[in-house]
Amino acid sequence: MKALTMTLALALAAAPAAAQQPADYEPSLQRLTDNLYMLTGRGGNLAISLGDDGIVLIDDQYAQIAERNLEAIRTLSDAPLAFVLNTHWHGDHTGGNERMAGQGALIIAHDNVRVRLAAEQMREFMESQKARIPAALPVVTFTETVTLHFNGEEVHAFHVPPAHTDGDAIVHFRNADVIHTGDIYFNGVFPFIDTNSGGSVQGTIDAVDRILALCGPRTRLIPGHGPLSDCDGLRGYRELIVTVQGRIAALIADGATVEEVVAANPAAGYESWSWSFLPTDRWVGLIYANMKQ
Repeated sequence: MKALTMTLALALAAAPAAAQQPADYEPSLQRLTDNLYMLTGRGGNLAISLGDDGIVLIDDQYAQIAERNLEAIRTLSDAPLAFVLNTHWHGDHTGGNERMAGQGALIIAHDNVRVRLAAEQMREFMESQKARIPAALPVVTFTETVTLHFNGEEVHAFHVPPAHTDGDAIVHFRNADVIHTGDIYFNGVFPFIDTNSGGSVQGTIDAVDRILALCGPRTRLIPGHGPLSDCDGLRGYRELIVTVQGRIAALIADGATVEEVVAANPAAGYESWSWSFLPTDRWVGLIYANMKQ
């Protein structure tokens, strides 16, 4: 858990534009199918699809570890890097865009991802993030859905109404029965809902329901953060959010202030989900503020 919280704390910091590769960084690869892998490191989890057509990445973590991640990917295949699909705009998922584009990858994302990357952004509990250079921006954007027919796989991405942010995309590897959830799903810890980027509690629940509707008995989930999951894990995550949302809603209806809501501990029973960036009281305050909006 200590390692996980450290990784997640790094994951939610603003991504530097460039930095020396950290000497102690070693990405981890997990094989899901013959041509699909999950990469975990410092930042959001990656999916890597390999085949004769080339390589498709879902997200690319931070700029300062992009080269090390690329080296890890090259241990799997020397095929051309064809596409990167960003699940949302945050720097721990898009920081490697410039490096991957320099390798020939076409960057794809929802319309709002390009809008936010192209302008300075403010984020809850964090410093502002500067606008990214043109080379880091998506060159293909979509409003609702996009599908890549690549490596014998259907990589289907679809936008959901504001959840973690206003530009979230869920990515379904239909043939492999694997879903990359982006930061709609934080496996094992309280979710960060970026209200400054249009995110919402109810939108997160609704997006989780969209994922669950795709779930079968063998579906595997690559969460935005945390270990590989199954749909039962996602159901438990949904229960957490719905339960705490309901408790806070009742307190708001009684006229409780944010201080009174935090003191009432509506996350009772879920304290183990607390982590360094979002301890229980801060997370409850974040959920309260979003619901009051």
